[in-house]
Amino acid sequence: MRIAGVEVEDTFAEAFPMKGARVIVTAANERWALEAARSFTGFATSVIGCKCEAGLERPLPARETPDGRPGVSLLLFAFDTESVGKRLLERVGQCVLTCPTTACYDGLPAAQRRVNVGGRLRVFGDRHQASKMIDGRRYWRVPVMEGEFLVQESFGVEAGVGGGNFLVLAETVERALAACEAAVEAIRAVRDVILPFPGGVVRSGSKVGSSYEGLPASTNEAYCPTLRAAVETRLPPDVGSVLEVVIDGFTEAAVAEAMRVGVRAAARPGVRAITAGNYGGKLGKFHFRLHELLESFPDPS
Repeated sequence: MRIAGVEVEDTFAEAFPMKGARVIVTAANERWALEAARSFTGFATSVIGCKCEAGLERPLPARETPDGRPGVSLLLFAFDTESVGKRLLERVGQCVLTCPTTACYDGLPAAQRRVNVGGRLRVFGDRHQASKMIDGRRYWRVPVMEGEFLVQESFGVEAGVGGGNFLVLAETVERALAACEAAVEAIRAVRDVILPFPGGVVRSGSKVGSSYEGLPASTNEAYCPTLRAAVETRLPPDVGSVLEVVIDGFTEAAVAEAMRVGVRAAARPGVRAITAGNYGGKLGKFHFRLHELLESFPDPS
């Protein structure tokens, strides 16, 4: 299969089950909502080393937030509900409570599975905190030097999908980066997904395991241009750089749509091929087959 002259390999991306939460952060203005978002989503690229994966789903206009102020929607994923709760407690406590003018709300109000966040952070108020029930949900008002921090007591947790991906094989790093930037821009319009890596792009795609004992992942040498002559390579001779786009989401459909629009956007001049990372079906139960994704939604051009 070729898209805009770029070969798309007949392979699949292998993804795995996760649990996720949506956090709505509002602030006095967009600047401070984004500052909280940057802090909250820092060091959250991969569960391998960061214990969670988090990212900005989208900015929110004031008309879409619980308190009528500018905000952001943030998604956080981990392997289980307990881990999601721990990471939320850490990040809301250290990155949102500390940020001027912010408030923090649950973005999955219908979720049956819930974790206590505001109910634990309330103790920062040192017995000066107060609570209020609104529409059956409890909120905590925690006094701080700037004024007060409003945070919802519990946050919903839903099933998710982690590790949707595709690889862009290009002639140069400049061509690879331009293709991935276009893919990221297209994926940003898809709801219920995030791109947890810096700018949505990964330079260091990994394989499972290592020649060093105890290391869970290591460089994917088959796609490293500098190792072409030393290993069993997967790279054509005219490929000089490979970048990867990784996607997490709440549903298979959302991840599939993000991959579809991302692959189409990445099919640009200088890209020799687009493929996907998998481990022979042994890592995760979700298999996103590139040809099936693209055949289901033909190229309108």
